[in-house]
Amino acid sequence: MFLGLSLQAWITIATLAALFVVMVRTSIPAEVTFLGALTILLITGVVTEEEGMAGFASEPVVVHAAFFIVIAGLIHTGVVYWLTQHVFGEPKNYRQSLYWLMIPVSILSALLNGLNVVAMSIDAVKIWARRLNISPSRVLLPLSCAATMGGICTLMGNSANLVVSGLYMEKTGKPLNVFEPLLPGLLLTMIAIPLVVALRRLIPDRESPEISFETTSDYTVELLVPTDNPAVGLTVAEAGLKNVKGGSLVEIVRFDKEIIMPVTDEEFILGGDRLVYAGQINDLLELKRTHGLVAATHHVYNISEIDTNRKLRTAYVTFGSQLIGTSMTTNDFEQKNDMVLVAVARQGKRVDGQPREIKLQAGDSLLLECPPKSDDQLENINQRNLTFFDSHFVPQMGRRTITAAAILVLMFVMSSFHIRPLWASTMLAAGLMIITKCCRMHSVVKYIEWDLLLVLGATVVLSTAITKTGISDTIAVHMLNICGTNPYIVLAAMCLLALITSEFTGNVGSCAIFFPIAWHQAATLGCNPMTFTMALMISANLTFITPLGSRTHMLVFGPGGFRFKDFARLGICMQAVLFVAMLVIINIIYPIYS
Repeated sequence: MFLGLSLQAWITIATLAALFVVMVRTSIPAEVTFLGALTILLITGVVTEEEGMAGFASEPVVVHAAFFIVIAGLIHTGVVYWLTQHVFGEPKNYRQSLYWLMIPVSILSALLNGLNVVAMSIDAVKIWARRLNISPSRVLLPLSCAATMGGICTLMGNSANLVVSGLYMEKTGKPLNVFEPLLPGLLLTMIAIPLVVALRRLIPDRESPEISFETTSDYTVELLVPTDNPAVGLTVAEAGLKNVKGGSLVEIVRFDKEIIMPVTDEEFILGGDRLVYAGQINDLLELKRTHGLVAATHHVYNISEIDTNRKLRTAYVTFGSQLIGTSMTTNDFEQKNDMVLVAVARQGKRVDGQPREIKLQAGDSLLLECPPKSDDQLENINQRNLTFFDSHFVPQMGRRTITAAAILVLMFVMSSFHIRPLWASTMLAAGLMIITKCCRMHSVVKYIEWDLLLVLGATVVLSTAITKTGISDTIAVHMLNICGTNPYIVLAAMCLLALITSEFTGNVGSCAIFFPIAWHQAATLGCNPMTFTMALMISANLTFITPLGSRTHMLVFGPGGFRFKDFARLGICMQAVLFVAMLVIINIIYPIYS
């Protein structure tokens, strides 16, 4: 025993500290970090195998897994598409546009999970921004904020709410109503939307990566190999035509229209070949003189003129992507996915240099040349590494659209009126989606976020370890010694710590860590545990300052051309106002002494 804590408690504290450092200082994926922490706890005997497995069979994991299938059905049948395409009106000015955007997005986020709504809305919002002649960043940040606020309003709105709900059920044996956070969430949303409008000058005006691409007239240049060129019969590497100054060889178009992409070093050059290069066009045109090539009859394509045999698609490097810190010359992404990098934009500006040699960062926008793949095929390409937002998927609307919408309504009715528990309602809805063929099993897999399920399961086990080893009791006692016995001060201090932690590790982990602490504080002070539960649930979600703490901020980071610090100006103001408002509202709706 040291400072009143056992060896297992100190192992847990060290594991949590390491988890925090790795999450903040490295790009290791969250699920790998959490699973690593779980492995340490299992090996050292802090948690048993049964407790470890119980975390992955807990309510948050089951509900999320089933809800992914429900969302897949809503997407495939066109319910989500119809909603995102028809909820936005035709505002006349920027101020009005924020209301027309944020109000419906917050409502949809409460029902469909804010992350899904943002992902499905980005393209529509960017088109909307063009019509209003404003930068996409000016509407994408409000989109993310609205989705965050709407997600607070129901248990289905975001993952952290489900974690708190599951932990609450373990303590009490009673499930929370799916609309339990609706009233405080709705009141806070009603404050947040006008606040964003009032502070709209704090929203950064950044150039969209697509604008950077569109204002560059040339991406590629096509050069013809004469039949008497000395390079004929040599490999591209031997002829010095693979990686050249200012660019690289994207593809070879044979005289018989065969397209070779990507091009390996061993590919032979034939007379009449058209060599397609991407990079700095001025440097590439020097190849005509230095290697005896001639200009082709026409430039292959630019952003608005795409050959029917290939497409230019825009993708964004996701946070935690394995591509971060690498270049296309040092990884095998192009070979695995049959596509070639043409240009890179960062923070709204095109990055100069040879595209395939640029070390990629989170949020980078990539212009990729792809074969004519369907949108479904593109969605299956390394979703962990890239996200394609320029999707042209238009589902077929019909009878199943109504069926899927009815299943969603049934799920909420059954859970909200306690006809069936939340986990049973979502499982039933998922089963009905498959039975009615609103979605098919082979296509469901791509919508399941396995990384999130792993994080959810691991956080439940971490929460168990914190409670089991007495850490929650010890921290709660020390906080009481520091803050005194005034429950309002204790509540505010606990929520503030949870909020700060969420900004760096995410709201799911923060809720798992602080729930047992909050529960012990409420029990020690003789307060209403619901006050502490709901305050923790909401405060952990008020993450607006960094993209690390908000998954919706992560989604808009690349498309908006944001810089890391761009979220702080608006975020700090929103966080301060909403945090104080949350404490007042929670204490009114859930009196601390009941």
